This record gives sequence, structure tokens and C-alpha cells, in this order.
Amino acid sequence: MVERQYLDNEAKTVVIVMTSGPSTPHRCATPFYMGAILASMDADVKIFFTMEGVKLCQKGVPEQLAAMAGGKTIIEFMRDAKSAGVKFHLCQPALPGYEMTVSNVIEEVDELSSGGALADLILSCDKALFF
Repeated sequence: MVERQYLDNEAKTVVIVMTSGPSTPHRCATPFYMGAILASMDADVKIFFTMEGVKLCQKGVPEQLAAMAGGKTIIEFMRDAKSAGVKFHLCQPALPGYEMTVSNVIEEVDELSSGGALADLILSCDKALFF
């Protein structure tokens, strides 16, 4: 039997770039699920919302969206990830393109960030995932 080892006992940082949004709801649960798992394994996980992904941070949107009929809402997956320690970064320059303002951003967002912040996160992380 092969013994599986999931951790090498070194700190890990993971950045998940979330570009999927309401037009592809089937892609919107897994990043939060994976983020929660990774955070529970002591990884430092950040999810950066950009492109259509910013819509998931608009009040009212993730509460009404599910990856599959009858499944948990996306906000539930987001809150599970937050409870596990995942930090949410929202691309502020993308907001006007999706007719969003800072005033209608969900409270789960930790930081409004720039494209430069995303570049820094990617260059300094151990793993980057894109959804």
C-alpha cells in the first residue's frame, strides 16, 4: 500500500484567481471548497476576484447563485472558505466594468486590491490556481 503524504510541514501560500462568475455558475463552488481544504491544511490561501469573478462579491449575487440545482449557494461556499481562514481580495479597477461600486460589495471581502497587488501575490506564492 502506498502511503500518501499531503503536507511537507513547510508553510505554503496559495493564490486562487477567480475569473468565473454568474455566467458559469458550475465553476463557482470548487475554488471556495478547495480554498477551505487548503486553509484547513495550514496553507495561507487568498482568493483574488477579477474579470467576471468580481460579480460574486456583489451583494445579492452569491446568495442567489448555486453551482448545481438544489445545491448550496455560492455565498455558503464563500463563508465556509472564510471560516477556514481564506482571505478575499477584490480587484477594484474591475468594478466599474461590471457596474459595481464599493458600497455594494459583500462584507466577506477583506481587501480592495489592484492589478499590481495580484501580480505581487502570484509572484510571491507557492501555487497559483485559476478558475
